[in-house]
Amino acid sequence: MAHIAVIGAGVTGVTTAWSLLGRGHEVTLFDRNRYAAMETSFANGGQLSASNAEVWNHWGNVVKGIKWMLRADAPLKFSLAPSWHKYSWMAEFLANLPNHERNTVATTRMAIAAREHLFAMAREAGIDFDLERRGILHVYADRSGFEHASGVNRLLARGGLIRQAVSPAEIQALEPALKGRFFGGFYTQSDSTGDIHKFSAGLADAAVRRGATFVNEAEISRLVRDDKGVAVSFDHKGSAHDARFDAVVICAGTASRALAAQLGDRVNVYPVKGYSITVDLTDETSRSAAPWMSLLDDDAKIVTSRLGADRFRVAGTAEFAGFNRDIRAGRIAPLVKWCERHFPAMSTEHVTPWAGLRPMMPNMMPKVGAGRAPGVYYNTGHGHLGWTLSAATADMIAAQIDADHADRTTTGPVAMAAE
Repeated sequence: MAHIAVIGAGVTGVTTAWSLLGRGHEVTLFDRNRYAAMETSFANGGQLSASNAEVWNHWGNVVKGIKWMLRADAPLKFSLAPSWHKYSWMAEFLANLPNHERNTVATTRMAIAAREHLFAMAREAGIDFDLERRGILHVYADRSGFEHASGVNRLLARGGLIRQAVSPAEIQALEPALKGRFFGGFYTQSDSTGDIHKFSAGLADAAVRRGATFVNEAEISRLVRDDKGVAVSFDHKGSAHDARFDAVVICAGTASRALAAQLGDRVNVYPVKGYSITVDLTDETSRSAAPWMSLLDDDAKIVTSRLGADRFRVAGTAEFAGFNRDIRAGRIAPLVKWCERHFPAMSTEHVTPWAGLRPMMPNMMPKVGAGRAPGVYYNTGHGHLGWTLSAATADMIAAQIDADHADRTTTGPVAMAAE
């Protein structure tokens, strides 16, 4: 058994902690917030979507992105302000265009594998997270969008996903609440939705009950790997502390790049901001008018999830503007207008806006594996698919750590001594 530090208590961190505990390791989970899952894992689109596994490295998306730069309400906004990180990241993104098909197929396989891991975690931990297993319906406004999706469908099929083409009449039958004209769609019965925050917070609590230590409000100041293990220096509620572990797993989202640099690794995560609104369904008319089927509107790049009877989550947009977490009214308004256009009887009087920073790698693939130094591991950079992939990548990294430390014994509990 090894004593492992897991940095970050979002969905990747808590699933990693749970997987390590299940393999008999001792775990200390660190997060800079007071509670688990308070950043990117707080209010995302809610979709557990193997059907959305296509990586973004495609010339069609590049062309769209250039056109969208001229639209104030475009799904993607790219700040032209100088930034070496941003422009170098974009150069690597373009360099990965030839890997579009291979990475899409690999992501699909990972997303399918993640399902049972996640459902098993929820059962073992006794978590209610508003799971809906009604599938996900992708809709397309025109022929060109549908035809591109047909090509993507062949890649998803190579990854093992069954996705069914549907006509406008079948779209209406699958989700009668949806208003609008569509050329066609694709329906993935095996996909599902749920509340990422309820799941992550519930799993963090269950991990503590199973024996994990959760150090909240902990700002990591220094990570050092030496021949005795990994030293973690951190500020905990105003006091400086040092602790030593057999290994560390970086699951810190957009903070992973800076932490990796301290350990001699390059993990080129960029913060891509996304927005969501949660519509409170406060009356029976709104509850009846809101859809239960999870949707993805490809033209608007908007996804939806029904989170229990009284909440409707709508999310979308991608903004390349660094670590800015501001919630901009101009980015929220298109989400509200989309609701009003497609669900006119649903009230949007009570809407809660949110913005989070997706940790994205240039190749759109998560960084899962060992660093250069022994005892250093990464499970980060999942981008827009952290909710979908995390349970699988947590099992992958836990298995690797288990194998690497099979013949080692834990150094025992590590005291957090104030300096």
